Amino acid sequence: MYAIIQTGGKQYRVSPGDVLRVERLPGERGDEITLDQVLMVSDGQEFRVGVPLVENAAVKTRILQQGKAKKVVVYKKKRRKNYRRRQGHRQLFTALQIQEIIFS
Repeated sequence: MYAIIQTGGKQYRVSPGDVLRVERLPGERGDEITLDQVLMVSDGQEFRVGVPLVENAAVKTRILQQGKAKKVVVYKKKRRKNYRRRQGHRQLFTALQIQEIIFS
């Protein structure tokens, strides 16, 4: 059984028991979150594709961690103009564990 969900402007293929990192979601460690933007669901025999979302479908998850990813360095330079800019960025993320996929 798997589902394709959308969160944070990205799409993910998830199955029960999976752990994935998504854009930061509100909540504390251990909280239960229900993601209801399900684009497709499959249980092995039956496929349901939403237009654009599958009705009566949701994915239950639990927050494992709230954190920051590794630093990405952004460096800009223009030759012969003495223009140099260095900037770092750490993206916020939420680690989720997929508990179950619900659809009827």
